[in-house]
Amino acid sequence: MKKVLVIGATSAIAEHCARLWAARGDALYLVARNEERLKTIAADLKVRGATETHSHCTDLNDMSSHAAMLDAAEAAMGGINTVLIAHGTLSNQNACEQSVEETLAEINTNALSTISLLTHIANRFEGKQAGTIAVISSVAGDRGRASNYVYGSAKAMITAFTSGLRQRLHKSDVSVVTIKPGFVDTPMTASFKKGLLWAKPAAIAATIVRAIDKRKDEVYVPAFWWAVMAVIKLLPVSVFKRTKF
Repeated sequence: MKKVLVIGATSAIAEHCARLWAARGDALYLVARNEERLKTIAADLKVRGATETHSHCTDLNDMSSHAAMLDAAEAAMGGINTVLIAHGTLSNQNACEQSVEETLAEINTNALSTISLLTHIANRFEGKQAGTIAVISSVAGDRGRASNYVYGSAKAMITAFTSGLRQRLHKSDVSVVTIKPGFVDTPMTASFKKGLLWAKPAAIAATIVRAIDKRKDEVYVPAFWWAVMAVIKLLPVSVFKRTKF
């Protein structure tokens, strides 16, 4: 049985992952900022079959609270063996371009807070010589684009950090799964025009849960984004800077 800590549990992708784990009878510890929404999700997951559910309300930007949150999760469930880190914001690129403070706030939320959590969790799992850590990065981190380079820079930091962490923890039998979604139809992207490249969170969640079960290293979701980003990364700078995607 998995004892899963879901960080950013109110996000659409994380909630759908939790539903899959609940249906299998796994135990879930849910962390997010919205206490009312957390309690609603926890109750729903219990009905769906979760062996146990717990919720913990906190602002993950307060990095001084991370160790205590992890202590509470381990105490409540008698240890954890799986973590999904799924919190974050979709940066307002225009606002970031006009404000250093806005840019740094987005980097803090989408990169530094995650790195803090990863460091704490990695050290605990390394001591146990077991565990799986999954982190949602993004295809946006594969190459900076004018339309979202602040968000993409944060995700690039996560991708690089998890790559090094994976290599460090390999000898301890701790797996690190980097998840790179493309366009996902969630409340966070409600204002975006949708097209053929867009996926539903339930489909993304199914791929994530399988990747965690198989202890994959890095997954693009949907899988076709690997080819899309391979092409984008291969474009010469002289060509890329004149493109509009």
